[in-house]
Amino acid sequence: MSTPPITELNTRAREIFRLVVEGYLSSGQPVGSKALAGEGGVNLSPASIRSVLHDLEQLGLLAAPHTSAGRMPTDSGLRLFVDGMMQVAEPTREERAAIERRLSEPGPIEQALEATSAILSDLSAAAGVVMIPRREPRLSQLSLVLLGPGRALAVLVGEDGHVENRILPLPSGLPLPVLEQAANYITARLGGRTLAEASRAMREEIASGRSALDEAGRDLVERGLAVWSEDAASRRVLIVRGQANLLDEAALSDIERVRSLLDDLENKQSVAELLETAREADSTRVFIGSENRLFALSGSSVIASPYRDMDGKVVGVVGVIGPTRLNYARVVPMVDFTAQSLGKLIG
Repeated sequence: MSTPPITELNTRAREIFRLVVEGYLSSGQPVGSKALAGEGGVNLSPASIRSVLHDLEQLGLLAAPHTSAGRMPTDSGLRLFVDGMMQVAEPTREERAAIERRLSEPGPIEQALEATSAILSDLSAAAGVVMIPRREPRLSQLSLVLLGPGRALAVLVGEDGHVENRILPLPSGLPLPVLEQAANYITARLGGRTLAEASRAMREEIASGRSALDEAGRDLVERGLAVWSEDAASRRVLIVRGQANLLDEAALSDIERVRSLLDDLENKQSVAELLETAREADSTRVFIGSENRLFALSGSSVIASPYRDMDGKVVGVVGVIGPTRLNYARVVPMVDFTAQSLGKLIG
């Protein structure tokens, strides 16, 4: 069933729908007709309210978890609310100051990324997530330094001065000239390329027999490429903080959903693939419950925003993962502000 546009709901239906959604997001519990007719509610009899609730349920916007319970929004209902009715609340001065203070602490960029996920978790009472920027520096030089029998240190120098070290296993009895020959061969093919580009070019040369390397040199280069590929694959792609926030009293009443969510968060590669879809967004994206396959079983929502460097290039994504009853009006602008602050830091 397709979700009707908000304009198709009359004024009375919109008001009741809004009160149900806001009540559910505040308490995590279904909202009944008596509560809606109470103080601060709508000026209608419980019977009239129940009639409207039934109509909204027929439209697929509300659901009744139990026969005698009140109503709660469906994923489609939450989508309608977020897109058409929600009034966002900009981060308070205290929240903005807390975010900027945590990000301005001295230290490497990795520390700032850790701080970003932690502060989002603290402020949203959910799990904070940060996708780590893809570092693909252009390389200019490689040196191989013999450390001892069977081991060498590979030192990669980027055009931006960035240096990476890796331990490279060597075949026993490898002559030192072969080490120098392999280093010179690789350096000659780096020439402003990324490691992935240089690796591809070297593999093609070796496979076609066009390289000037002897068998020992080819073996050494292949060993190096294997080590670098393995190292790149094992790098963290995502930082997740605050999983314990997901274990609140309401969540523990549905322990299977929580277990499913925690299992999803453990599969960081899959979470990163979901966040990857937010990289090209112009603003913060909201994924609600069954809208995304990864969190369909746990019934969780994701609020994610890309962050950019000083050139406007998207380098990563920050966000929050939690139950569908997240306070979207507060968390959406908070994630957006955090992304902007992180982008200024990365510059």
